[in-house]
Amino acid sequence: MGGLWSQNRGEKEEMYIFMFSFVEKKAENKYFWPMFKEFAPAKINLFLDILRKREDGYHDLGTFFQTINVGDTLQGSVEPNGDITLCYNHPQEYPVTSDLVYKAAKLLQDKFQVKQGVSFYLEKQLPLGAGLGGGSADCAAALRLLNKLWNLNLSFESLASLGASLGADVPFLVRGGSALAEGIGEKLTPMDSLALPKGVTLLVATPQCAVPTKMAYAGCIPSGNARWETYKRSNYAALSGEFYNKFEESVFPQFPLIVEMKSFFLARGATQALMSGSGASVFALFESEAMAVSAQQSLGEKARWSAVTQFFAGF
Repeated sequence: MGGLWSQNRGEKEEMYIFMFSFVEKKAENKYFWPMFKEFAPAKINLFLDILRKREDGYHDLGTFFQTINVGDTLQGSVEPNGDITLCYNHPQEYPVTSDLVYKAAKLLQDKFQVKQGVSFYLEKQLPLGAGLGGGSADCAAALRLLNKLWNLNLSFESLASLGASLGADVPFLVRGGSALAEGIGEKLTPMDSLALPKGVTLLVATPQCAVPTKMAYAGCIPSGNARWETYKRSNYAALSGEFYNKFEESVFPQFPLIVEMKSFFLARGATQALMSGSGASVFALFESEAMAVSAQQSLGEKARWSAVTQFFAGF
């Protein structure tokens, strides 16, 4: 079996050791804790504009969030001694305590005085620095998983409110689907879930670069409200309107690989192509799955990650 990377212990273990520990405990009639699993879907932004810079240094934005049917998978079981442990399928470049999954568990444990802990296993598929909300998606998955594992019985709205303190994208990703968002992304207006027209297929790819979020914001001149207000009155559900990302203005001059990828998709017949979030991923709509797969196969070394997928309707 494949390896399991435990950053808590800083060593590589075999997956079967992890699994046998539960079987052994059951055989000894000590306890057997069920394993819960949560899908952590990525998000893309079909529209994103920066409206103004606030006095607190953050920026107000207007965006249309959409989850897609590709992402990470989070599993968790009760740790009766109260510890929070987190293992990965691949080693990560940061300490466990800085992971939003860990922070979500610590937040709920402290707020609701939960005596139990949790043993997490996170199967990472989404790339870092990609504008797909991977870390926030994992955090939202942790909130949903722990709500069931620890029998907290919190509503989606309560989980979203708690998640806002962990990341601007977390409130949306608690439920996913389709939503307009304002503020720093936490003020949500849920919409009827969008579905791509029959045959239309989404291709998402991340070029061989990563965009620091601060850099994207630093070069961005706020637009004001006009474009956003016009977009909100449009028939965005038809997916025939304007796909727009303000960050392209500040990011493209510094990251030509992203420009190249967007141009590549359009040259391959995409009807729409846009950078997601603050980058570096680009998504594109193709009229058929065959066209999307052909474009993906032609990416070669242009992409460090890619997926052919559909929209995800949410939880």
